[in-house]
Amino acid sequence: MSEQWLTFPIISEIALEIGPLSIRWYSLAYLAGILIAMLLVNHEAKKDCTSFKTEDVTKLTNNCVIGIIIGGRLGYVLFYNLDFYLSSPLEIFKIWNGGMSFHGGFAGVIVATFITVRKTDIPIFHLADLLACFAPIGIFFGRIANFINGELYGRVTNYPIGMIFPKGGPLPRHPSQLYEALLEGLLLFVILNLLRIFIRSLPAGFLSGLFFLLYGLARIAVEFFREPDQIIGFISSVGKTGITMGQILSVPLIIIGCILIYLSSKHKFDIR
Repeated sequence: MSEQWLTFPIISEIALEIGPLSIRWYSLAYLAGILIAMLLVNHEAKKDCTSFKTEDVTKLTNNCVIGIIIGGRLGYVLFYNLDFYLSSPLEIFKIWNGGMSFHGGFAGVIVATFITVRKTDIPIFHLADLLACFAPIGIFFGRIANFINGELYGRVTNYPIGMIFPKGGPLPRHPSQLYEALLEGLLLFVILNLLRIFIRSLPAGFLSGLFFLLYGLARIAVEFFREPDQIIGFISSVGKTGITMGQILSVPLIIIGCILIYLSSKHKFDIR
């Protein structure tokens, strides 16, 4: 009976071992996504922003890494398992045990960007638009790493696209990590960069707003196929399904995206 389902590729979570040091695919995915995105930001920013220097992208990269780690961890603590961490506060620092929130990490990147540019002449929304265009690279790699780890799998399905995940029990499940990689990563990257390349007259802030909007919509859509977090489950029931924390946290992104798009259409962010 199981032959009708797709075969989950068994890949070790550890990409490289050097003596006692183990480097996991998840770590490499984060590193590759950030480095590639920042190299592209550096390359594109220098074309039309003479105030942007190589050392600026180095500072931005370092600050974004810190922002992702701190924001991602705090987001998970606050939104997904607050009671546990209030009772065991030292566990907050044990990030090697897992537990990161994309929405928290995203907030950390926003804070890191503002900290980086506040003492420079770099126009904030010029940089933010470039970050929005290349951030999906990191999202894509991160979701592929989730798939390799067999974590954040989808809900049980009877469709042939289902997979039996080693950590997900005996029933076939949606490979929702791949759905997210394609929608939040690849598709978002293509849409934003086609607009950036072929419509040069886009007002500042438009691509940033579109990133917020499209990511929020894509995340909400995929959450209908993704198994909710085991700790909190569904927040509330709607018909035959339920609302997840990921969907709730994505609603503000959609609202912010719409506001940014509206303000950018009024050229509120065009000051250089």
